[in-house]
Amino acid sequence: MKRYRWLAFTLVIFLFACQPSTLPTATIIDNTAGRTITLQTDERVPSALFNQAGITLAPNDRVLLNGLLIAIAQPITSYPINLQIRRAVALTLNTPDGDQQIQSSAFTVGEALQELGYWLRAGDKVEPSLGSPITDGMTITVTSPRELTVSIDGKALQILSSARTVGEALAEAGFPLLGLDYSVPAEAEREALPSDGQIRVVRVNESLLLVQKPIPFESDLQASAEVPLDQTQILQPGENGLTVQRIRIRYEDGNEISRVTEDETMVRPPKTRLLGYGTKVEIKTATVDGVEIEYWRAVQMYATAYSPCRSGVDKCFSGTSSGKSLRKGMVGLRYDWYLSMQGQPLYIPGYGFASVEDVCGGCIGKPWIDLGYSDNDYEQWNSWVTVYFLTPVPANVIYVLE
Repeated sequence: MKRYRWLAFTLVIFLFACQPSTLPTATIIDNTAGRTITLQTDERVPSALFNQAGITLAPNDRVLLNGLLIAIAQPITSYPINLQIRRAVALTLNTPDGDQQIQSSAFTVGEALQELGYWLRAGDKVEPSLGSPITDGMTITVTSPRELTVSIDGKALQILSSARTVGEALAEAGFPLLGLDYSVPAEAEREALPSDGQIRVVRVNESLLLVQKPIPFESDLQASAEVPLDQTQILQPGENGLTVQRIRIRYEDGNEISRVTEDETMVRPPKTRLLGYGTKVEIKTATVDGVEIEYWRAVQMYATAYSPCRSGVDKCFSGTSSGKSLRKGMVGLRYDWYLSMQGQPLYIPGYGFASVEDVCGGCIGKPWIDLGYSDNDYEQWNSWVTVYFLTPVPANVIYVLE
């Protein structure tokens, strides 16, 4: 029995020894291709593993082991084996020296520039930023600073800037535009830096001014039987109105450049002045030149004289508008007065009794009377005189002589 037991034990050991051992597992992740390959192999060199998996690497591709960069010809000394392939992507490097097409499998812009051996200088600006992740087709722009002159607050300041636009340059220099400020050229993002390097900042501020403005009152003339003829009295005093204007004043660099009235509000409307012109006719008497007269109106008028051959025309004419022959005692008035006063008896100091019989075509612009004479008794007049309108009072009275 012991012999059989020994033979069975030996057979078990023999069968166990003949079983094949399990090989290590290697995992390859190709993110760009979107595939994961698992191999059971005792191979430890990455390049050989890629050959086994049928994977071809480009010159600028990189391989990571558990997230760390490795050389594909060096054997791996630890397990598990997790390889990641980071494929190179196409990039455009735009620098002051021109454009360059490159392939890079770097993780960030800064790493790509370092890998390329491009050294940045003080003041260089990189877009996208150095920490930005790399993407296929990305353009990396490196802008070197240039000298600019910023005129601001009465000073001209020299700055170095790698900005692309005026707004960026001002912000970098610590001169942001505030409120209504503007720059020349404008700070709009599309406004590139000026070729001559000159930027002017204009400080703008505005103020509001409230201004009171009077509104002149108007006058209204109306008849009044309580006021004597040829006189006027104030029946209701006028009062100026008042408005308040809101005026916006704009200053640029301390200098006023505009005033705009934005609003005007009436605070008090004007009050019309009422003037009463007299229609009250009063009969009066007076002694003038030793002659006692009864009159109902006395008016200051400018007096001139004319005769048949002294009427301002190139021929002698003795007729009048009333059809009578001109002689002393006949006077002329302007046309509209003549129509209402024809035949009106008058007394003119220094001239005597008269009646309205003619039209004076030149008697305009002021109260004017033309004293008629014959050529034999003509006297020259050029003076103001009181003209008395004698009774009886006519039916139609011109209350206002204008």
